Amino acid sequence: MYESLGCPNTKSTLEVVHRHGPCNQLGKGEVNAPTISEILSHDQSRVNSIQTRLDLSSGKQSLRSSKTTLPAKSGSSLGAGNYIVTVGLGTPKKDLSLIFDTGSDLTWTQCQPCVKYCYKQQEPLLDPSTSNTYSNISCNSALCSQLRSATGNSPGCSTSTCLYAIQYGDQSFSIGFFGKEKLTLTNSDVFANFFFGCGQNNRGLFGSTAGFLGLGRDKLSIVSQTAQKYGQYFSYCLPSTSSKTGYLTFGKSGVPSSVAFTPLSNSHGQSFYFIDITAIIVGGTKLSISPTVFSNSGTIIDSGTVITRLPPAAYSALRAAFQQQMKQYPTAPAISILDTCYDLRNYTTFSIPKISFLFNGNVQVDLAFSGILYGGSASQLCLAFAGNSDASAIGIFGNVQQQTLNVVYDVAGGKLGFGPGGCS
Repeated sequence: MYESLGCPNTKSTLEVVHRHGPCNQLGKGEVNAPTISEILSHDQSRVNSIQTRLDLSSGKQSLRSSKTTLPAKSGSSLGAGNYIVTVGLGTPKKDLSLIFDTGSDLTWTQCQPCVKYCYKQQEPLLDPSTSNTYSNISCNSALCSQLRSATGNSPGCSTSTCLYAIQYGDQSFSIGFFGKEKLTLTNSDVFANFFFGCGQNNRGLFGSTAGFLGLGRDKLSIVSQTAQKYGQYFSYCLPSTSSKTGYLTFGKSGVPSSVAFTPLSNSHGQSFYFIDITAIIVGGTKLSISPTVFSNSGTIIDSGTVITRLPPAAYSALRAAFQQQMKQYPTAPAISILDTCYDLRNYTTFSIPKISFLFNGNVQVDLAFSGILYGGSASQLCLAFAGNSDASAIGIFGNVQQQTLNVVYDVAGGKLGFGPGGCS
């Protein structure tokens, strides 16, 4: 239920930041940022988890002008997710920094009394006993049974209280009470009955964040729970470096004419967002890749996967074209899954071929520099793509490639938009 506390057409902004960058207040207490190899290892764990979920499921193994915007901060490089926003829960409101993730649905945060275990988070834990608006969901509630689709696990029961359990690709997990609470996105955008997980046993690579904000397509995601206000419409821009900020916006308002929309393809009952790649362009030349290479695997867009994964044939063609146009530069050793790397430390300037993706509907998306080369230093900058080991494995358009773009999810309208210069 939405409580109108102000003009419904006003625009409010939530900031998005990178966890290990100077813009993230949480990161100031952390010293052990992950290495590039650790980031890529966690990323591969997440990809494996997503592909397994989709293999199992497939048998292979009204739009309103209401809008609110959360500042998006580039978050932790985890198998569990990458970017952080701050929202409020409870009465009185407690501000909590959550990893937002288009690849999951349930929103959860660590809660007192931490019956089993809580990792160390920067902000004070949410204490339901001190909130005037918290209540548990009972085991026999229809809402409790919805947890199966939202988490992939059957709900449990403890003295008539519904229990949730969710696990991420890197084996991080959260288990706890399924509850209802007041959610505050901005001072004027408050939701009285928001269903979420109140974590009592939480372990893994969540850094010092307080939990997760689920942006998938399931009924329990924040996108669905706020649909009456925002019409299942949200957008974001992910910053290109850890020292910059982006945003996460709920609601439709003034979409720039530069945003072009591609249809969301059949989700096959999954909460992921499926899109159709039709071609890749390198240095102005469209690669000769059969369209069936992309259609046989399918593709999702995911805010929590770092590096874009392509079918083997598509990646081989992309790599060969990129190498041909970079042959004047010295190569460097591979880093984990990134096998095409260069040593550019002796160059004050250098040029790289532009890479663009074509999506269904003839939507061309030109990637920023940060979406083409990835690495920790100029001595080892790598082509920011990886090939799947199997031609039928799902492709993933990752967050490095999404950086600086205005990415618009019109879930009710069945389409996804891309526009340049989103964070500016």
